[in-house]
Amino acid sequence: CTVIFTRMATKDLHKPISILFCNLAFSDLFTSFSGFWISMLFITNPDITIFGSKDMLAPYALYTMSILSTIYNLVSIAIERYLAVAESMRTRFRVARNHSIAAVLINWVLASFLGCLPLMGWNCLDTEKNLSVLYSPFCVDYLIFIAIPNIVVAFIVPLFTYLRIIIILRKRKLRMKACGQATGTYKSAEIQVARTSIFIWLLALISYVPFFAGVIFDATNHQCPIDLYPGVYIFRNCTAVLVTMNCLGNPIIYTLKAKTLGPKLKALKCLSTNRVRACTI
Repeated sequence: CTVIFTRMATKDLHKPISILFCNLAFSDLFTSFSGFWISMLFITNPDITIFGSKDMLAPYALYTMSILSTIYNLVSIAIERYLAVAESMRTRFRVARNHSIAAVLINWVLASFLGCLPLMGWNCLDTEKNLSVLYSPFCVDYLIFIAIPNIVVAFIVPLFTYLRIIIILRKRKLRMKACGQATGTYKSAEIQVARTSIFIWLLALISYVPFFAGVIFDATNHQCPIDLYPGVYIFRNCTAVLVTMNCLGNPIIYTLKAKTLGPKLKALKCLSTNRVRACTI
């Protein structure tokens, strides 16, 4: 919420990348909200989260939609950063606000469609065949359809884009060094991009790989859900905690580390204080 309010309140942060950052914060907010919803259902009636119920369709659908939107936003940010660096020396293409807005709309439409498929009928409420153990009443084939392609996209695309950015910066640094020019700026940028990409990969690895492992377990498991209680459900709750930690880590990596955001937060605080003093006078 701090990231959203700060970026919406400062006009000079209304840039293409800032739109993606703000939308990423919205996705993380929805993920946390849907996770809180599922937690409340687990506290009030644990059986429906273990054996499945129609009441779990809506929160699980919102949870899936939020996670997919977060993944698509991370991919969009990686692509935007690559285009900003790769096309910085060309004038025929620039990433504009319209491109970022279009990417945001496409991300939400795709995430909403895929996340709401169980609400449209792709669920296992009426049959016990192909039923997910961890996320009942979802079907195992639906989880595989959602998890495998998106996990591949979430890991491959950022890997390619950030590696390309590092390679481009290194080539430009060597070119400037050969011409006898200073290369301190490019060296600093290369280190910052490499450090940020490592943080992104570690956060994604810690957050989503356990969930993906749970989906694989769902697809290969043939035991009764009662026989798996409580260990497998503790694992499911731990994967939800890791996804929520990803929502906390994204603002730190993508926005709160930005040098411009800290002064903007202080400016907003000082602005509100000055308004209070003016009203008092």
